[in-house]
Amino acid sequence: MKIYIHTDLEGVSGVASIEAMDRTTAANRAACQRLMADINAAVDGAIAGGATHVTVLDSHGGGGNFLANLLDARAEADPKRNGKWWGCLDRSYSGTLFIGAHAMAGTLNGFLDHTQSSATWHEYILNGRAMGELAQWAIVAGNFGVPMLMVSGDQAACDEAARFFDPVHTAVVKRGIGRNRAELVPEGEALDRIREAARQCMQLVGRAKPLRPKPPMEIRLRMNRSDYCDDLARRSGWERLDARTCRKVTSDPLDILP
Repeated sequence: MKIYIHTDLEGVSGVASIEAMDRTTAANRAACQRLMADINAAVDGAIAGGATHVTVLDSHGGGGNFLANLLDARAEADPKRNGKWWGCLDRSYSGTLFIGAHAMAGTLNGFLDHTQSSATWHEYILNGRAMGELAQWAIVAGNFGVPMLMVSGDQAACDEAARFFDPVHTAVVKRGIGRNRAELVPEGEALDRIREAARQCMQLVGRAKPLRPKPPMEIRLRMNRSDYCDDLARRSGWERLDARTCRKVTSDPLDILP
């Protein structure tokens, strides 16, 4: 049973301030160490639950966050040789886990909430429903028939997961205090929660359904400023609706992002 783990950095355990996202800081190095600890807990739990192969994708900020020597030897890091942001994910996988998740843009008390870009993106809407990176990843995985089984992150991210995926297991590792600060679950307890959720979610294989929105999919992307919309409006397949909103229609789950 093959499992694919997608990762982000904002929702990992032990990270409580926005400063940890700055790659020039010691806080970022510590956050990357926590990312590896969370991943390894998920790998351990998934294998205990019956996974026979685990692949992990370094996805925050385009990659460069993994400390390769700290990755559990039983897992492989996806090298993304195909150049696609979903890497080697394909129909051979039985499920996907999302470790280190954050909530979509505009979520109250969502720690570092955003969708793709906190600077430029205001709201992403697909078939009339606002969504963030959790659902976007699940739609891409759904293209390959792969369901979301488990999510770890802050309380708001886990609540979001429960609204989009049923059934799903979650592991809350912190709670947002406003946007830029968080109250942490003790690190040992956080790892235990991730490990147990990953173990239990293996029981959802065969029961959980892939996220497959009804085609054609209408995507409306609202930007924070009108000038951010200028470039998007010139891209193939996109049309401008107003100063800050562009629209695209597609039936391809792998073509849902600009």
